[in-house]
Amino acid sequence: MATADQIRPQPNPGTLDIDAYVPGKSAVPAGVKLHKLSANETPLGPSPAAKEAYAALAGSLEDYPDGSSSELREAIARRHGLNAGNIVVGNGSDELLCLLAKTYLRAGDEAIYTEHGFLVYRIEILAAGATPVIAPERDKTTDVDAILERVTDKTRMVFLANPNNPTGTYIPMSDVRRLHEGLPSNVLLVLDAAYAEYVRRNDYESGVELVAESENVVMTRTFSKIHGLAGLRVGWLYGPDHVVDALNRVRGPFNVSAAAHAAAIAAISDRDHVDASVAHNDEWREWTTVELKKLDLGVTPSVGNFLLVHFPSETGRTAAEADAYLTERGYVLRRVAGYGLPDALRMTIGTEEACRGTVAALAEFLND
Repeated sequence: MATADQIRPQPNPGTLDIDAYVPGKSAVPAGVKLHKLSANETPLGPSPAAKEAYAALAGSLEDYPDGSSSELREAIARRHGLNAGNIVVGNGSDELLCLLAKTYLRAGDEAIYTEHGFLVYRIEILAAGATPVIAPERDKTTDVDAILERVTDKTRMVFLANPNNPTGTYIPMSDVRRLHEGLPSNVLLVLDAAYAEYVRRNDYESGVELVAESENVVMTRTFSKIHGLAGLRVGWLYGPDHVVDALNRVRGPFNVSAAAHAAAIAAISDRDHVDASVAHNDEWREWTTVELKKLDLGVTPSVGNFLLVHFPSETGRTAAEADAYLTERGYVLRRVAGYGLPDALRMTIGTEEACRGTVAALAEFLND
């Protein structure tokens, strides 16, 4: 009798053991106004200049995009004071995380990420045939010592989201440097700084300087959050020459669309729009935190554009119940049980209306 392998093509061993990534939901009952607070999207949307640049591409869709993303890399370099030659642009930072795992991990290797780290890290580690190693956090925050304790001669990569999603916490640059100093030189430290623009702390750095002075550190960034281009999928990586060279050999030749290029160039040049987005986030993150605490809900201190909201057992209500109640009223938050946080919801800082409405609905839920 023929085996399954002989009847049809089979995926690589371990592929079907990977839990597929589940994005934040966006569906509400018919007739209910949607306030989507499940995907950390900016409520201000993209820069008007980015919208204009995107629309202007409609007349030349038959043309291939610039395969080297040269203009966009130059725009990023100007904005951040970097060397454009050390930048790789990707179809979202997710693609770059995938390329890093594909290029530097193989069967028998290990890669470390933290207890409540971005789920994509685990997916890409497993997809590369390597073994994921989880380092426990302390108070929902990266514990450098816990990471270093788990480094072995099989370790080839460490993923560090700073700030972290979904907790919203961060570690100061002094701790990032201590982590780097404790890693063997053949281990690649991946600094995922997707939410860097939102952080207003004197001891925080996205990792640019550490990359510039090291051979085993890269930093990834995205246009999906502060720049509001999640629908176009644009991300970028800053790394040493040898890493950039390797990634450019394996990435797709036209991995970022012409429309994405144009919109991203315009977006990164509009500093006023970025400043407005940060100001809105600062105001309503603080307001929402205070109001949620008044309801006796737990809130992990966040430096991102979202809050991790906990439902203590004393409330007598669960995160799952709260999620269902809010969804019925049009307020869609993110369940984070898959991150090991079954008693919490992640809430994006949305419009004033959305923030006020969510708090009011939660007050009703808890008093119902």
